[in-house]
Parts: sequence; structure tokens; C-alpha cells
Amino acid sequence: MNLIWILSLLVLLFVCFGNGFGGNVSSRPAAVYIGAIFSFHSTIGRVAKIAIEEAVKDVNSNSSVLPGTKLVVKMQNSNCSGFLGMVQALQFMETDVVAVVGPQSSVVAHVVLNLANELQVPFLSFAATDPNLASLQYPFFVRMIQSDLYQMTAIAEIVDHYGWREVIAIFLDDDFGRNGVSALDDSLAARRCKVSYKAGIPPGSKVSRALIMDILVKVALLESRVIVLHVNPDSGFTVFSVAQYLGMMSNGYVWLATDWLSSVLDSSPPLPSETMDTLQGVLVLRGHTPDSDRKRDFLSRWTKMIGRSSGLNSYGLYAYDTVWLVAHALDSFFNQGGIISFSNDSRLRSIEGSNLHLEEMSIFDGGALLLKNILQSNLVGLTGPIKFNPDKSLILPAYDVINVIGTGFRRIGYWSNYSGLSTVPPETLYSRPPNRSSANQQLYSVVWPGETVVKPRGWVFPNNGKQLRIGVPTRVSYKEFVSQVRGTNTFKGFCIDVFTAAVSLLPYAVPYQFIPYGDGKENPSYTELVRLVATGFFDVIVGDIAIVTNRTKIVDFTQPYAASGLVVVAPFRKSSTGAWAFLRPFSPLMWGVTVAFFVVVGIVVWILEHRMNDEFRGPPKQQFITLLWFSASTLCFSHRENTLSSPIKGVETLKTSDDRIGYQVGSFAEHYLIEEIGIPKSRLVALGSPEEYATALQHGPKEGGVAAVVDERPYVELFLSSHCKFRIIGQEFTKSGWGFAFPRDSPLAVDMSTAILALSENGDLQRIYDKWLTRSACSSDSAEIGSDRLHLKSFWGLFLICGLVCFVALIIYFIQIMRKFYGTANSKSISIGEGNSRSRHLQRLLSLMDEKKDPSKREQKTRKVDRSLSENDKENDLELERSLKRRQTQLPIEGSD
Repeated sequence: MNLIWILSLLVLLFVCFGNGFGGNVSSRPAAVYIGAIFSFHSTIGRVAKIAIEEAVKDVNSNSSVLPGTKLVVKMQNSNCSGFLGMVQALQFMETDVVAVVGPQSSVVAHVVLNLANELQVPFLSFAATDPNLASLQYPFFVRMIQSDLYQMTAIAEIVDHYGWREVIAIFLDDDFGRNGVSALDDSLAARRCKVSYKAGIPPGSKVSRALIMDILVKVALLESRVIVLHVNPDSGFTVFSVAQYLGMMSNGYVWLATDWLSSVLDSSPPLPSETMDTLQGVLVLRGHTPDSDRKRDFLSRWTKMIGRSSGLNSYGLYAYDTVWLVAHALDSFFNQGGIISFSNDSRLRSIEGSNLHLEEMSIFDGGALLLKNILQSNLVGLTGPIKFNPDKSLILPAYDVINVIGTGFRRIGYWSNYSGLSTVPPETLYSRPPNRSSANQQLYSVVWPGETVVKPRGWVFPNNGKQLRIGVPTRVSYKEFVSQVRGTNTFKGFCIDVFTAAVSLLPYAVPYQFIPYGDGKENPSYTELVRLVATGFFDVIVGDIAIVTNRTKIVDFTQPYAASGLVVVAPFRKSSTGAWAFLRPFSPLMWGVTVAFFVVVGIVVWILEHRMNDEFRGPPKQQFITLLWFSASTLCFSHRENTLSSPIKGVETLKTSDDRIGYQVGSFAEHYLIEEIGIPKSRLVALGSPEEYATALQHGPKEGGVAAVVDERPYVELFLSSHCKFRIIGQEFTKSGWGFAFPRDSPLAVDMSTAILALSENGDLQRIYDKWLTRSACSSDSAEIGSDRLHLKSFWGLFLICGLVCFVALIIYFIQIMRKFYGTANSKSISIGEGNSRSRHLQRLLSLMDEKKDPSKREQKTRKVDRSLSENDKENDLELERSLKRRQTQLPIEGSD
């Protein structure tokens, strides 16, 4: 009776729970259902359909995955339609589908993923590559293929590898195309490149040839010749066909296609020769899948099953792995105690009067757990390791880089997010430290459009009749550099000749026109002129444009064609050579120390030479004269140069004084003096011509003029060639040069720099300089004045060395004398009083120092000195004895007193 009661209670609980939750309950059911949404008849869909079916067969025949449970897939053909995809997704939600493989299209994904969020069913796409699908807006979306973010990064690195700076993007104008090109733009910008033009193609399979023709005609008139094609196969092959018709598949063009083309080349039988002719030289990306035994076995099985009617592309491999990933995740789900159960959405029950039967849609209760298992998967499939990063992207993104040649294609290298471009497979590099250096970025040689192996330059001058608008400053002074020919639109001068000579060396024609800038009354602002290049008003600026930091931030300059730098010009006083001209270079203290040191050196030399040099011997008066003469002869010399002097010592003097300073109108010197040196603007005086320079300098600050003029060296040298009363004071305090200004990242700037270097190497640049800037004889005397006097602090090191040498020489000398002195003193004992002994020692020491030294008879002289000293000692001893005897005879008498 109790058993019956318990069984009845269990049945009642089962019925209650079944009615309450409105779904099926099973810990490991006999069958589990997944859906699949993709376009059956597309290039990707045809392969994916077969791959999914084979994957389901393999899962169900494998006892280690989902044991006792059959995996069933329900497929729906979306035909790349967002509307159909939404309807089919709704139909799946009316059944017990726990996951959906797809959608294939990024456009369909944007429509149906909001439904996935609400009903908590994971969607796993093997083909939707739109980077925006990775946002947090779609938590239940899992991408089983690499995002276009990585594909566009690979294209950007290829562009940068070959040195191109601008590309044209032709794309499908939907979520897939727009977001992909946006990612390309960001990747290029990170490498100082850019998409210069974007051309959208309407989505759909029925794009007219006339529309494609209009788009490509506009592209052909543009400067860039690097074209990125991010479309679908239907519109893509039409683009290549029209491009060949327009001559855009010829030499000079570069075509980069995303992986839509590789999917066609891999999965289709050999394309018609007419189609392959339109693809010659194209570079294509293909999702990289590493070689493995399992992949080779599946390819062999595919060939036996399908034959040559359809090949297997990377999208088919990803579709196969997607089914296996879902199977493994479900297996983990069941092992964790998960059950397949669904709940009705109360919000849908409240909708009345509708025939859509929305109440049939239910929420998958275990969707969050299944999603977690999917994202935590770690297995190896046909496409390689399957593991997700924290942002839900697959690890180790990589692509093959292939080149279409002849009737097929050739792989020229790889790209991986780990090490960039390489000719080595990425899986080989994963075991090494990452190396993204430019020297390590390599690809095999490419056959480019036009059947050439020479890398295309990537840009040409647009073939639309447009000429370069070249801005030229209208100078009113120093017209030797640049000036407008009166009554014409032509210009002449040093800068103009350099530009035209450089243009003549370019391997292509450059149409241009000179446009004057300025009012003709005063020199224009060069900073404003450079800004007009940055804004696009001018294409180039040609003239004496200084390359300075604030300008390089907004434009690109060529290689400098003339050296420049700010210098100080001031009046100077010229002193003719006279009897006392040699006194002017040194300060009084410097002269005093110098004279003292020469006297000291003379004394040291006399001491060292006195014993062996006859010129330093003789009477004391003669020796004193010799000492002074030696000192004077080393001190005095003849000056042949004029002595220049100026109260201005350089830019530091100008900074600390209150005198007014002149600068050239339009020059960057004003900004530099104010911002960098810190000189108040009230002290600066704008000068417009060399004559104004001379007048202001002659008057000086006390008479309304200036103390000095700060200007660039080329102008100053030209000014000094005809104004000999002024000189450059000190050295340049900035280092710069003159160059031609171009917009940022202009390819013409690079070619012009190469041409300027060629002019410098072949001597033409110097000949142009001599033609316009040959200086008169006055300029040969333009020595720069660094200082009017030299002070003691400039020579203290020299004096220290001189003093040390003299001191060491004297020490060595006196050591030798003292050794000889003590040697002679020890040869004979002297028994006399202390006072007489000191005087006798001093006498002997002076005798040794005054002795004439004969190197050939050194020992003989030593003995003679000893005998002489002995005889003198005997005579002195006898004299001392006589003196003592006399004193002894006198002592008694004194004592009697």
C-alpha cells in the first residue's frame, strides 16, 4: 500500500512539473536538436552544408561524445536574406533547438542575434566576419572563424610592408562591407597609412555592369593604385572583368582581395580561362588552417565523396569544427547535470489577437551553462586549436597570402597576429619569441598585374587634367632665393631652380602650376603658408621654407636642399695691426698670469740648463738677461690677423640685455626668440630688407635702431656679402635646413627627396647655389666674432699642466743634486762647529749646482770636485788651528785682569 502511494506521488509530481514548466525534462535525452541557418546555394553554403552533414555523422558514430544521445541538425536556407533568417530563427525557437550553427551572413546575424539574446540560445557562426558582431551587445553570439578585424590588419601590414601609403577600398555597402572597411581604415591609420577613397557597391546578386563601370572610372582618375576589394563573389568577379576592360589590371596597379576570392578558388572547379585572365597578379588572403593528419584524411575523404565537382575551402572546415564544438559542449553540459528544459516567456503570452503563435517560443533554461561550456572549450579540430580569448575570439589568428598566377595560385607567405608577415608557417613561429621587426617581415616574390615582378610604386598622378597647385612666397627682399618675374606667372631664383631640377629627375611627368602667395609689399608669413598645405589649399610649397618642429607636425618636408640656422649679426670695431695689437686678445689678469708663468718657466729652464748649457752660464748679470730674454722670446709673437671686437657676445648677451633685436618679416625667428629664448615681443623689430638691416644696425638701440639682427644663415651670408661693416657673432644657435613642404604622407615628397639627394651627389645642387648666391670679395673677410677677449678661466687647465711639468722637473733635478751632495759629504768627516758646518754645506751645495757638467767626463769631474773640496778643508783646518792657538796665548793675560 505504501509503495502504491509513493508511485502515485511521483506520477503527480512529474505531471505538475511537466505542466508548470511547459517543456521537456531529461538528464541525457535520446536525441538533442541543433539548428543551422545559411545560404545553401552560395559558394560558402554549398561546401558548409556537406561539411555539417558529415560532422553530424562523425559525432553520432563516435561513442566518446554524447554517448546514448543522437545529435540532430535542422537546416534552414536563409538565402542571405535578413528577413528570411529572422523568420527561420523564430521557427527554431518553437522547437527544442538548443543551439544554432550560423548564421552565415553578417547582415542576417545583426537581425537574429537580438532574438538569441532574449531566448538564450547560443548562435555559432562559421562565416559571419563583421568585426562589430564581437560587441557586448551580442552575448550569445560565438564566432567560429576569425573576425575581419584580423584580416584587415593583415592587409594593412602588407600595404606597409611594400611601402604604400594610400589605398582605395571597394566594398559591399552593407554591415559586412562597411564595418570591414572601417577596421581597415583603423589598421592603416596605426601605420601612418590611410584609405584615400571608398567606393560602395549595392548589396545583392544583380549589380549592373554599368554601375561597376561608373565606380571604376572614378577610381582610375585617382592618385592611388592600390585597391582593396571587400565584396561577395557575384560582384567581385564583375569588378575584375570591368577593371580588365578599363586597363586597370595592367602594370602599375595593385589588387588586394579579401578571403571571398580564396573561398571561390578553393571550392570551385578550375575557373574558365577568361575569368582567370582577369585575376592575374591579384593578392588574396585565405584563413590559415595548419596541416595535420586529421585534416589530410578529411580532404581525402572529401575528394572520394564529392570528386572534382566542388573543393573544400576553409569555411567548410570551420563549419565542420562548429558541429564538433557544439557536441563537446553538450556532452560537458550533460556531465554537469544539465537538462534540456524550456520556459515560456510571460511577455509573449500577453500579446493577444495575433496569429503568429508567439507563445510557442520558449527560453532555453540551460542556455547560459551551454554558452559557458562552449567558451571554455579546448580541443583540436580540422582548423587547428579551438580555444577562445576572453573577448570570445579564437586564439592564434592567421592567414595565408596567395598570389594568382596563370591557371592557379601560389602561396607567397603567411600572416599571423603573433609575428606578422613570414614565409614560415605560423605554428612554427609560436614556439619562438615574437619578432615584429621590419627585417623579419618577409614574403616571397610576387607576380603583379601586368606580369611584372617589379613592385608597383602604388600611386600615379591623377589622369584627370588636374595640376599640382604649388604655392610660392612673393618675396620683397632677398629675391635671389625666389622671386616672381614681373608681369608673368613664372618664378625664378635658387629655390625654383632646385625644384625644377629635382622634378626633371623624377621617372614620371609632374604637371604643376606656380601660384604666388603674398601681397608684394612685405614678405608673407611662412607659417601661414605651410598651414595652407595642411588644409589642402596648396598641394606643395616651394621656396625658402625652414624645416622647424611646429611645421613638421602638420606637413611633410623633403630632404633639406640648403643648410640653415639662426645666427646673430651685429656691428663690429676693426682694429688695425700695431705695435701693441697683440695685447688686445687677452684680459689684464690673463696677461699677468701669462707673464708670471713664462718667467717661472724661464727660471725652471735656467735651473735645468745651467750646469750643461754654456748659454746659461757666466756672470750673474748675463744669466739674468738670458733668463728674461728666453721668457720674452716665448711670450711675444707676430699677429697677422686683424683683431675684431663687438659688445655683443652672442644670443646669451641679447637675452640678458634690454636692447632691441631685429628679425626678418615672415621668418620663424620671431616665434623662436619669443617662445624658445624668452625675449619679450616688445623688444623685437620687424625688418623687411637688407637695407633696413644695415640702417637699424648702424643707428644702434640708442638711436632707434637695433643692437643685433637674428636671421637665418643663408640670408645673413648674402647680406654680409655687400655690407662689410657687420659680422656674425658667435655660432649658430639652431640647426635646420630648407625643404619643400608636402601634405602628410605624400608619396611625392619621398621621390623628391631622392631627387634632391641625386642633385647633391652629382654636383648640380652646388652649381645652382654658385649661380645665385656667389658672394663678393667682401664676404671673404667675414670671420665670426666669438669673443673680444680671452680670460684666465679659458686656460687654467693649460697653466696647471705647465706648472706640474715644471714642478716635477725641479723635483727630479734637486733629487739628483742632493744625492751627489750627500755622496761627497760622506767621503770625509768634518769636525767643526755647527754654524761653520751649515755654511760649509751650503757652500758645497751651491758649488755643485753651479758646477759645469761635462757628460763625457762625469766621473773625472766628480773626483776633481772632491779633491778641491779636501784641499779647501785642509787650508780651513790649519787656519782654524792657528786662530785657536792665538786665543789660548791670550787667555792668561785676560785671566790676570
